[in-house]
Amino acid sequence: MTTEWEKCLNGDLYDAHDATFKTHKAQTYTFLNAYNQTAYDSGQARHELLTKYLGAIGHDATIGTPFLCDMAANIYIGNKVSVNMNCSLMDSNRITIDDETMIGPNVQIYTATHPVTVDDRLNADWDAHPEQHFVRTRALPVHIEHQCWLGGGVIVLPGVTIGAGSVIGAGSVVTHDIPAGVVAVGNPCHVVRTLIQQA
Repeated sequence: MTTEWEKCLNGDLYDAHDATFKTHKAQTYTFLNAYNQTAYDSGQARHELLTKYLGAIGHDATIGTPFLCDMAANIYIGNKVSVNMNCSLMDSNRITIDDETMIGPNVQIYTATHPVTVDDRLNADWDAHPEQHFVRTRALPVHIEHQCWLGGGVIVLPGVTIGAGSVIGAGSVVTHDIPAGVVAVGNPCHVVRTLIQQA
């Protein structure tokens, strides 16, 4: 039988109030409470917390505070990554940030989504099963490839991949995949320039 956690990671509809998610959220609360109170100059202590709770964290990778996330265990960060302050990584599904990437302040990365129509979105059996979430949820992974730069206030929606070396302008809302080696801006985010790749 497929578990709710497996349904989530497979991109299928799942019950967000299943016990396994409550356990992960409790662990994440413990992590965030400790991490956000750890001094800026306590780099080793901060990295130890990230190593313990995130799916993976590379060398010379930092996350500014305050920081928010959903599960923590679904965040995979490479080497030499800088995540600035006040970022929210809602990692119901996997969020991968590859090497040498810069994430500006106030960036939001979402993996969870819901059906659009009311009949599909609301759980018709909720009155009989109030322990379940009253809305149907699914989650799609997000991948930020290596050497990207996301400007301040960028929002990345579920299922998006941003190609290697691309720059996303401040305040953009990324609703679909962005190719490698471009500058993209706006809402919805669109390509405005192709960057010259160095040999």
